[in-house]
Amino acid sequence: MLEHCTHARFVWNLTVDQHEHWRPGRASTPGYGEQCRQLTEARKAFGWLAAGSQTVQQQALRDFAQAMANFFAGTHRRPTWRKAGRHEGFRIVGQRGSHWDVRRLSRKVGEVRVPKVGWVRFRWSRPVPDGVKSFRVTRDRAGRWHVGFAAIPPPVGGPGTGQVAGVDRGVAVSAALSSGELLRVPGLRDSEAKRLLRLQRKLARAKRGSNRRQRVKTAIARLKARETDRRKDWVETTSTDLARRFDLIRVENLHIKNMVGSARGTAEVPGKNVRAKAGLNRSIHANGWGRLVTRLEHKAPGRVEKVDPAYTSQTCNPCGHRDAKNRQSQAVFRCRACGHTDHADVNAAKNIAVGRTVTAREGRPMGGPVNREPHPVPSSA
Repeated sequence: MLEHCTHARFVWNLTVDQHEHWRPGRASTPGYGEQCRQLTEARKAFGWLAAGSQTVQQQALRDFAQAMANFFAGTHRRPTWRKAGRHEGFRIVGQRGSHWDVRRLSRKVGEVRVPKVGWVRFRWSRPVPDGVKSFRVTRDRAGRWHVGFAAIPPPVGGPGTGQVAGVDRGVAVSAALSSGELLRVPGLRDSEAKRLLRLQRKLARAKRGSNRRQRVKTAIARLKARETDRRKDWVETTSTDLARRFDLIRVENLHIKNMVGSARGTAEVPGKNVRAKAGLNRSIHANGWGRLVTRLEHKAPGRVEKVDPAYTSQTCNPCGHRDAKNRQSQAVFRCRACGHTDHADVNAAKNIAVGRTVTAREGRPMGGPVNREPHPVPSSA
């Protein structure tokens, strides 16, 4: 299977190299059909490539063609090089029973037939639906193998009660709900975090290319994978719970890619508070802001709305008074007009739940005249 990963990565990188050499005025780069013809010639010329699966190699070409189509459509970034040890995986496409097959052996064990490998056992975590025509095998940086079958699950049905939820995403509190719940992503335990720090210091002292360095990198990858698994599990559990409990879910319309930009600046104009900004960026990624909304849109299509986040954390939900001093600390919100007290993130979630885009000025209730001047872009949520 590692050879399959190597062949798929080799073919992918060749296609990237072909597109890298294209310049305006030159002939267009070869398409999928021409690349398949070139692959056939390459398999005749190189025995090590012919020893691999043509299905795996050809599917790498098709995946790249789809990646370029997504890039030109503006939905994804341009496909880049794949690196050994980091991008390990391949995809098998074809009719079940001819190119590949899958069967269940017991309640928790199944096996899949991989071309030129044979039957490979895996942990049966959920039923494989009928009509599946492809699956992908991947190997993460911790050395674990995963198999995923391409099947779109049905959406999660709502309760039908008309209930609306507002979700405020933060760093100290991963997700605050308008119902008053405070949800946090489970990260590494204290003992695990200390061990990770020791391993990172050990990695800095290890000689590049040594076996010791590789063992330390594997140990770090296993800890990181444990943290990632917990975050993904939290996202799946939380998104399913929200989709089942509420008919409409409103979240902040955050441009996360811009929010996690580096503050290093340039050599001529160096940035300020670079280390603090880097720590904030890591916290944003660790809380799974983007993944939570993405999974909500998958499980509750048409029932997720994005609200302008401007001033939601400064506005009193009961009276609509907006003042930057209302939020006295990260967790304490006390309205200077009516005296209402609440958790700051919960108050913001309640404003998001009612769909407020907050157009009132400081000290004026939200029922007053609308300010037509553009709002300044908030520096943080």
